[in-house]
Amino acid sequence: MSRRLRPDCTAQIRKMLTETRDVARAGARADYRHFLTISTRWMDNDAYGHVNNLTYYSYFDTVVNEHLISVGGLDVAADPVVGYVVETHCTYRKPLTFPQAVEAGMRVAKLGTSSVTYEIGIFGQGDDEAAATGRFVHVWVDRATQRPAPIPQRIRAALEPLVVARNA
Repeated sequence: MSRRLRPDCTAQIRKMLTETRDVARAGARADYRHFLTISTRWMDNDAYGHVNNLTYYSYFDTVVNEHLISVGGLDVAADPVVGYVVETHCTYRKPLTFPQAVEAGMRVAKLGTSSVTYEIGIFGQGDDEAAATGRFVHVWVDRATQRPAPIPQRIRAALEPLVVARNA
């Protein structure tokens, strides 16, 4: 017996696959609007001699939050509205190793009312092609109620210059 997906599920799956493909394609340094240099650490390497896959997610978190704090004025301890990570994805292209410095590039693919989709490229220092590309989604929530809330204006102002036009 074959099962069919509801049309709304099929459309949602198709959209997710398209977005994932677009992120995986965005591997050139010129595709990103903000960069942060991050030092690898000895402990980042795994038994195979390269930076462990889990570590790339910490690079995503670092470049996003550094920008939100330094440019957007985010106070992670006291602000009444905070961003929760609800989705991440990473496509690995080539290995990085300690003691290599990496440059995390960031852009904003979607800036909604209460959510933002970041696209991240992780580059070996000076490389033009990304070693990994990924996606990171924040939903902004009221700290007290844990319900979605509008992105604070100062955060929105820090993110707007990073928004890139999407190909239809």
